[in-house]
Amino acid sequence: MSFKEISPKINIDAIKMLGHLNSEQQEKKLQRDKELEAIIKGEDDRLLLIIGPCSSDNEEAVLEYARRLAKLQEAVKDKIFMVMRVYTAKPRTNGDGYKGLIHEPDADGHTDLINGIKMVRDLHYKVITETGLTTADEMLYPENLPMVDDLVSYHAIGARSVENQQHRFVASGIDVPTGLKNPTSGNLKVMFNGIYAAQQSQDFLFGRAEVQTSGNPLAHAILRGGQDENGKYHPNYYTDNLLDTIEIYEKMGLKNPFIVIDTNHDNSGKKFMEQIRIVRQTLVNRDWDDKIRQNVRGFMIESYLEDGRQDKPEVFGKSITDPCLGWDKTEALVQEIYEAENKNN
Repeated sequence: MSFKEISPKINIDAIKMLGHLNSEQQEKKLQRDKELEAIIKGEDDRLLLIIGPCSSDNEEAVLEYARRLAKLQEAVKDKIFMVMRVYTAKPRTNGDGYKGLIHEPDADGHTDLINGIKMVRDLHYKVITETGLTTADEMLYPENLPMVDDLVSYHAIGARSVENQQHRFVASGIDVPTGLKNPTSGNLKVMFNGIYAAQQSQDFLFGRAEVQTSGNPLAHAILRGGQDENGKYHPNYYTDNLLDTIEIYEKMGLKNPFIVIDTNHDNSGKKFMEQIRIVRQTLVNRDWDDKIRQNVRGFMIESYLEDGRQDKPEVFGKSITDPCLGWDKTEALVQEIYEAENKNN
């Protein structure tokens, strides 16, 4: 058993100069970050959508999607605030399969992590500067945070990482919203323990130094459903699930209660078209119960240019990981959410 270095040491400062926001771009991003923070804190009643491809596997396709999303955001900005999914690292259940842009810049099975890191920064930078949107990414590798912390506006901690202490502690030092998913088992206590840890100040080793964090009051819940030992899916977006989640929030006294519904994964049973129904059902639940309306204020939606998925990157804008809603269905769904919010205000 051994570790063999196969590249030079990474110079983080040099990496961060690749795709560095100028003062005007920083100001625009900061303004959107302030709006997002206000939404998480309940000071802005717009709905939050974390929306975009399951994985950012092709720069041209992702940027084309971003341009379309930016136009849609402008049309619905008074009721909906969108942060684009630019997910560049993918967890794999058994370690096999496409692991994201950071591992495979060309999505061809060839690993090139050094160029992958550069492409990750470049893609976030281009989405921000070319469209005015801000971006979300999964924090799969906490040690990579310093390479993107000036660009990413929303971090997600996935179902396989949420119980990991390093993920929780690093989240406690992030100064933007960080969503923690329930684990694949569906155990809400695990997720809430993670949120609690992320909201507290922590002392630990990071970047070869002892660090102390301030705590992240913007850490919050993402419900993505669960799966039991027999492979049966257990969604957790139903009314009783939401009320149970809210009750735990209240009992634990956590800051800024905020619940995002992940409309795919185990909530949809991997059936991407179910995302539409799940959004509709959640909107009904929000209308039915004031507590749900006050706490459930976000959706995570997997969406790309084309419906479904493919094994190899042959069709432009079609996912090579989880199946996604295509653009036409995405646009119609966002418009439906917008109209529903207009009726209620």
